[in-house]
Amino acid sequence: MGQPDQRAEGTGPFTTRLTWQPPGGGTAVWESRPARRRGLIAVRPPGAARAHDAGADETALGRIRRLNAVAATAFVIGGALFAAGATVAQFGSGDATTCASIYFAGGLFFNTGGYVSLLQVVNAPRHVPGGEGALVARGWRWWSYEPMRVDWLSAFVLFAGTLVFAVDLLDSFLQGLTVQQVNRLIWAPDVIGCVLFLISGHLAFAEICHGRPCLRQRDLGWWIVAVNQLGSALFMVSALAAYTRPATGSLINADIANWGTLTGALCFSAGGILQQYERP
Repeated sequence: MGQPDQRAEGTGPFTTRLTWQPPGGGTAVWESRPARRRGLIAVRPPGAARAHDAGADETALGRIRRLNAVAATAFVIGGALFAAGATVAQFGSGDATTCASIYFAGGLFFNTGGYVSLLQVVNAPRHVPGGEGALVARGWRWWSYEPMRVDWLSAFVLFAGTLVFAVDLLDSFLQGLTVQQVNRLIWAPDVIGCVLFLISGHLAFAEICHGRPCLRQRDLGWWIVAVNQLGSALFMVSALAAYTRPATGSLINADIANWGTLTGALCFSAGGILQQYERP
């Protein structure tokens, strides 16, 4: 920051791409998501027609691979369990406690995936301003507070959403609730969690598109964000349809609620599978 030959791009207070001239000439480009997920900086030497990748050392790359594998696997399993719970609910192959148990198990995997996603941001190799294109790994940390980083904010909001879902899933085991209690203890946290997921996805799009609407058909990271955001939207549709009418004690539309959860969960599983390939 502050160098006359350095150009910053992003949205609002967030910087998501930096372009500068290294001391040896040419150009170097740091982008938030590739640097964090793949440990990459694009460097074009003087006179070269194309850029090559530079970045983090093997220690940092190994850390990125391990965290990515854990987070991706957690979302694949969590999504699969949510899809199984919705299937049981839709086709009546189990009672309410069985459905709640399956959802709760899936929620634990979503909690894990959300927290490990935050760890990916906290422990990502950092850019050295004005250098030749180095990414430096800091010591391991279990937590940080960096709200001026859009990747940190997106991951934190995602993790917060999984924790709010945990409240909803725990409350679903309660018996003998009134309609008002069901809407307050189960439905409301569900909607709040969906809103947080959508906000997280919006911030992820801001990171990868640098604050502008974009369609990147050849960018794996873009597809991961898009598939997960579709899953979040389907979860929100499901949550709205699951509101219990005080007058009748029935859901607005149980079929939409179950199918929205099922298809949204499959989106998160698909996003987790794609994420397995977004590695160094």
